[in-house]
Amino acid sequence: MAQPSTRQELIDYCKRKLGAPVLEINVADEQIEDLVDDAIQFFQERHFDGVYPTFYKYQITQDDIDRGRAGLGRSNIGLASTSVTTNIVGTATTFTYTENSNYLQVPPNIIGINKIFTFDGANTITNNMFSVKYQLFLNDVYYWGTTELLSYAMVKTYLEDLNFLLNTQKQIRFNKRQDRLYLDIDWGSVSPGQYIVIDCYSTLDPNDYSRVWNDSFIKPYLTSLIKRQWGQNMMKFTGVKLPGGVELNGRQMFDDAQREIDMLMEKMSNTYELPPLDMIG
Repeated sequence: MAQPSTRQELIDYCKRKLGAPVLEINVADEQIEDLVDDAIQFFQERHFDGVYPTFYKYQITQDDIDRGRAGLGRSNIGLASTSVTTNIVGTATTFTYTENSNYLQVPPNIIGINKIFTFDGANTITNNMFSVKYQLFLNDVYYWGTTELLSYAMVKTYLEDLNFLLNTQKQIRFNKRQDRLYLDIDWGSVSPGQYIVIDCYSTLDPNDYSRVWNDSFIKPYLTSLIKRQWGQNMMKFTGVKLPGGVELNGRQMFDDAQREIDMLMEKMSNTYELPPLDMIG
């Protein structure tokens, strides 16, 4: 069907685009399955419709705190050490480095993390009933209309400036190949049971969202991938004469498919991919 909604329907669609069932597509089923996985991975990592913004909530445990505070005379839970030996002025010298496991293991569907939000009540400017914001509403804003909006906006802006100066952003590190969110924070100020909210991007699973199989980029991209694999399989028969004088040309098929893929790659960069953010400062 022209609008595939499953993995197999997408494969059948691409084969028909290449000439099946009139022509025999000389690509193994295992090769096609690998190409489908490659196309979906590329779509999820580069296409703006391959991911969606979401928030994950996590509750800090005592084990997380123990791993974050490991070393420096404390416990050695999750502490990893690496030694390097070199020759300095004829003397073998060893350097030993340690690294604690101050990370949270995140699901593999998370491919990007923007920042984290904490809800620990430590910020007396904006949190809990003793905060400045709460007292502003309690004492100055009895009901709408008693306070000018300009004054209220100026006070709120001032409070946000104080919050920015007195409470630094939590430093994080993340790499999608590790599936680890490193929290470079003062673990001594964290208590078990506190929550963090992760502002992140998650991939779209085609098994849950069937419209991914019908994406206008995936269909021609996978078709070109199968065509290139077909040409690569037929290269070894280049120059072989078939009955009737027909000669196979796998190299031509491979080159044509590669040009189609290059055009789709350029289209991805210019049309479908989110532009990179410029460094300012």
